[in-house]
Amino acid sequence: MDIRPGASYSAPMTDIPIDSAAARPQLRLAKGRSKRLRTGHPWVFSNEIEMDAAAKALPPGGLATLVDAGGERLGVATFNPHSLIAGRMLSRNSDDTVDADFVATRLRAALALRDTLFPRPFYRLVHSEADGLPGLIIDRYGDVIAMQTNTAGMQSLLPRLLEALEVVLAPRAVVLINDSPVRRLEGLEPETRVAAGALDGPVELEENGARFVADLADGQKTGWFFDQRDNRAFVARLAKGRRVLDLYTYAGGFAIQAALAGATETIAVDRSELSLALADQAARLNEVAVRTVRAEAFAEMARLDLAGERFGVVVTDPPAFVKSRKDLGAGAKGYRKMARLAAALVEPGGFLFCASCSHHMPAETFAEEIGHGLHLAGRSGRILRSAGAGPDHPVHPHLPESAYLKALVLQLD
Repeated sequence: MDIRPGASYSAPMTDIPIDSAAARPQLRLAKGRSKRLRTGHPWVFSNEIEMDAAAKALPPGGLATLVDAGGERLGVATFNPHSLIAGRMLSRNSDDTVDADFVATRLRAALALRDTLFPRPFYRLVHSEADGLPGLIIDRYGDVIAMQTNTAGMQSLLPRLLEALEVVLAPRAVVLINDSPVRRLEGLEPETRVAAGALDGPVELEENGARFVADLADGQKTGWFFDQRDNRAFVARLAKGRRVLDLYTYAGGFAIQAALAGATETIAVDRSELSLALADQAARLNEVAVRTVRAEAFAEMARLDLAGERFGVVVTDPPAFVKSRKDLGAGAKGYRKMARLAAALVEPGGFLFCASCSHHMPAETFAEEIGHGLHLAGRSGRILRSAGAGPDHPVHPHLPESAYLKALVLQLD
């Protein structure tokens, strides 16, 4: 099912067993393999579970009670016998019933946090394990919800998720944007569709006082990158009275806010015509002048350097260069080259913003490659800010590796 303007759908609320602690299957952890789970880690790996014939026969994404080798019940989890991360904890209380009320309680807690953090309803509402709903991503655009169910467990709980969303938020539309490659690791196919309500085209959002447009049908990820909110605000404060170059602009997030902050000229570069159309629309909404350029970022940086162009602020916020561990070497060189080309365009005393959304790129390695790129460009300077995602992307304390976003702001000599 597509999600073009006018698309609508009402998802069935059947075909999912009623959960109860008494009827739920039990999964036994191997002897000596429960310590990590007991200390708070939310995952159970397949080699920690006694994978007997009964366990292997359980349907992917079903609910199970975890017990240790001695029979002590440790909690309730979703279970996928075909995944390396076989169990994902939902509750440490094995007597909990995982129904729409259970999900609604988690949603209300997530909503209360975001409403404390932000004055307007535009944010990541649920960020997986950190919000107690492993494998689930929910972004909120006012009365429209964009959702990713990235595990077999969350896919199985979809009817309960939709029911709970209706109770807690009563959204106009819920759009499933299930195009993440991690779904294939769970045995799930990609899909993009309206799961509830109706969608009548792109949606508007607000960030740091600016207005933007997100295309949930054809845009990237879940339509907008809320994770860069604080970084965009910081960069905007540097833009007043300076020329700004925003590379990989997507829908104009950095460029529009820089223009509103008083940049003398703002140029937004992206290779996607659709993305630039969203940036142009945002410029009109905010009544600012932003020049959009369709080009590949590396080639455009080289061209601008040859032309002698210089900028007070250069932003490089690319898509992931490192999509798996095997890509780390090539991706690291990509960030190095990006920094080298971008640094050449920064005027003395100007500012360079570099980001990586690559989960598999360690923060230390990223910083080293940016530094290496500056050296190759013959530039020096200082790091003013080292940051990650905004607070609506919280990190589970036992999953520090899930802090995927790395961002550096440097002043160059």
